[in-house]
Amino acid sequence: MSNDTQPIERTDPTTPMWFDRPTDPTAPATAPSGASSLPPAAPTGTTRSPSRPRRWAELLTVAGLTAALASGGTYAAVRAADDGSTSSTTTSSSSLGRGTVSAPVVQADAAGTNWTATATAVAPSVVAIAVRGQSGSGEGSGVIIDKAGHILTNNHVVEGGQQFQVTLNDGRTYAATVAGTDPTTDLAVLTVKDAPSDWAPIALGDSETLKVGDPVMAVGNPLGLAGTVTTGIVSALNRPVSTSQSEQQQDPFGQSGQSQGEAVVTNAIQTSAAINPGNSGGALVNAGGQLVGINSSIASLGSSSSGSGNIGIGFAIPVNEAKSIATQLIETGSAKHAYLGVSLKDGSASDGSATRTGAEITQVASGTPGADAGLQGGDVVVGVGEESVGSADSLVAYIRERTVGDKVTLKVIRDGKAITLDATLAARPATNQ
Repeated sequence: MSNDTQPIERTDPTTPMWFDRPTDPTAPATAPSGASSLPPAAPTGTTRSPSRPRRWAELLTVAGLTAALASGGTYAAVRAADDGSTSSTTTSSSSLGRGTVSAPVVQADAAGTNWTATATAVAPSVVAIAVRGQSGSGEGSGVIIDKAGHILTNNHVVEGGQQFQVTLNDGRTYAATVAGTDPTTDLAVLTVKDAPSDWAPIALGDSETLKVGDPVMAVGNPLGLAGTVTTGIVSALNRPVSTSQSEQQQDPFGQSGQSQGEAVVTNAIQTSAAINPGNSGGALVNAGGQLVGINSSIASLGSSSSGSGNIGIGFAIPVNEAKSIATQLIETGSAKHAYLGVSLKDGSASDGSATRTGAEITQVASGTPGADAGLQGGDVVVGVGEESVGSADSLVAYIRERTVGDKVTLKVIRDGKAITLDATLAARPATNQ
């Protein structure tokens, strides 16, 4: 599975979720419920012909995703849904972004959010991505993250592709190349060489400051409808979500760029903002117009359901994790990941008169951070720092969102007694996938 575990066996089957091209690719698409499309700014360069139809059905999604909603052991089918990212209103020390600590939008009325102002500020920083491979093509979304021509998106948007084009909100289109990909976190960075002078990086926020109930906006290219914005709230934080490809033949490019034995496990931001196929890699922003997450997947009712789009449960990769990975991809083309070096399964243990669920250690590899910290087989990890751990996926996600060298305090129940162990996370060896 992970940076710190061996794959966890699931009894729930992976349900394929794929979007086929319609028989009539020129048929008009209906905007998703709750969505509005921003009018493009006056073009300053070459614009897309308005008569050219968007091929929304050839979406790059990860086929057959499963979302492990780990709390309570509940699982739901999840489909990658090319969507936008979120941001917070606090300062950012990252070299990425606009180079300013202030939010681009100041909301004057605390009782009502001016989403028009937010959308206007964010739209120039979100792009539509068209990808072509040997055996197919598709579309997704991306976010401009610096003045050097870099665009952050999902790995599943670009994997298997050979040619890439990005389209700005005013219609100008540019060729792009892949700077780096990270299947472990489902993130990738594209580069546009000689980006224009009015290239507009998004303002970066701080996902650690988000609170449940905060208003957010998703911006992206759902179903090929570029410049679409939807609004909602932060429904939950630190939601352990596990997604993975089920069948190689469901890759639109006939490849399996995502490691078949490894799932993408994220402590995701859950949002009610409508996210649909094509939104993957787009922005989830706060009311101040700052990026707080990269929209990446949605929950569905499963293959037996006739519904194929948003049901009000979408997931985004927190921007703090995305910034760390993006910086590494820009600098080296790959990313290092922290790990503990243990195998896990969902477990529970008695804590006084109560029973706690958590991540049960089944094996500890020698010479690893987990071994150095004193973890033992049978231990049940129920917390990392001040955060609760309710499952194996939850622990994996908390470790993955940290960086190499970070020190963490693990709350452990061993033989009915609560103890704490300190671990210093190391880089996961290349062979430990």
